Amino acid sequence: MSDKVMYVGDADFDAAVLQSDQPVLVDFWAEWCTPCKMISPIVDDLAETYDGRVKVAKVNIDENRATAIKYHVRSIPMLLLFKNGQVQATQVGAVGKGQLTQMIDKTISA
Repeated sequence: MSDKVMYVGDADFDAAVLQSDQPVLVDFWAEWCTPCKMISPIVDDLAETYDGRVKVAKVNIDENRATAIKYHVRSIPMLLLFKNGQVQATQVGAVGKGQLTQMIDKTISA
């Protein structure tokens, strides 16, 4: 696991994500979710690749239900890309690095 990935929860989500001066890719996941485990190395890799340009955070939906409900997380893995406190892009399901890279590049260049 990358040391560039931060774990956030209900208590610190606003400060860590919504008030961030950089875009933040948030991975909503759960321990029991096999597809979440499949994309975890990709998420870690993205944290390394975009270090200094995009923050990467993980939210365990079982431990942080209020945040999961607020962002209508119904299926996981679900990745939301926040910029200036607003959701700019959403990806549901396990996808490849290419798709996530495109999503991030499009958002940070806008």
